[in-house]
Amino acid sequence: MSTSPEALVTAAARLLLPAPGTVTTLPPGLRARAAAVLLRMALDQALDTYWQRVTPSMTLVGKHRMLCLEWYTGHDTARRCRTTWSALSAACHYRTYELPPAPAEIHARLLEVTALLAALRGGPDTASVTAAGA
Repeated sequence: MSTSPEALVTAAARLLLPAPGTVTTLPPGLRARAAAVLLRMALDQALDTYWQRVTPSMTLVGKHRMLCLEWYTGHDTARRCRTTWSALSAACHYRTYELPPAPAEIHARLLEVTALLAALRGGPDTASVTAAGA
């Protein structure tokens, strides 16, 4: 069973901003790190779904799908995907010498992932594909 990227984003939002009156036993830094993991999973799933629609062989190697994204979605969307994925990846990893990610930082990434899900759902940018083929 697979959870949709939108459901993962919703779960991350609940971790970052618990409902009023909710008692949380986890500190904000730990909730932010858990939300970062959920957001990265959502972005990975959205990329897999995108490539499955465009060209299924691109789902085999993670690095290739990020490198080739610019040719299909345009420079801006590809750059935002790389930047967001890298930031979330860094936030996911626990290091004893670093503070956990700030909830406000992860909330900004949540907004970016939400925008990227909409951009990837739209399909390949025909101008970029045409330029790549020329």
